[in-house]
Amino acid sequence: MYGFLKRLMDIAGSIIGLMILSPIFLLIALLIKITSSGPIFFTPVRVGQNGRPFRMYKFRSMRMYQINGRLAHAHEVLKSDPKLLEEYKKNSYKLINDPRITFLGKFLRKSSLDELPQILNILKGDMSLVGPRAYLPDELVEQQKVYPETKPLVKSILKVRPGLTGFWQVSGRSNINFDKRIQMDYVYANRKSIIYDLFIILKTFPALFSGKGAV
Repeated sequence: MYGFLKRLMDIAGSIIGLMILSPIFLLIALLIKITSSGPIFFTPVRVGQNGRPFRMYKFRSMRMYQINGRLAHAHEVLKSDPKLLEEYKKNSYKLINDPRITFLGKFLRKSSLDELPQILNILKGDMSLVGPRAYLPDELVEQQKVYPETKPLVKSILKVRPGLTGFWQVSGRSNINFDKRIQMDYVYANRKSIIYDLFIILKTFPALFSGKGAV
């Protein structure tokens, strides 16, 4: 019954969200095209339910770079810059002052508006309104080597759909290290409740306005 109600809430929430937020979608898309060259969306591969990879939709917040005569995404630049890559891995797969982020991208990330296209992932069934944050494949592999005690917890976390918002997202986000994040996601994965989902959704709004942990 919980799974049915949760999916029903996801479908209804994503459809209503698209209807209400479509003007904001169009405005952000226009601003991205005006302020920087490259695509409107960034679609990184993330680990979904049962370990299945999927393409997550986000508004592009980073610059595009010329590499060998072609436009390449900033993630390729990261892989080719040993200093940046070392800092990225050392800081739990994030950069505090990321030089690749555009001026508009800083605002989109701070306000979490770059995450809005994930409503499409929810409608498709890749994600849920509420759930653990979808992990990067490399991050999940490498961080479990650093924190081997998290391995059994990850198995439980991957049994549920990742979410647009969740316990970790409303509790500090990037200020929380991988091992603590795993513990929080594990608590959510084993506490299945529509009431708990609604509680997290309500906590999401003040978290968005505060911008705490957003990078």
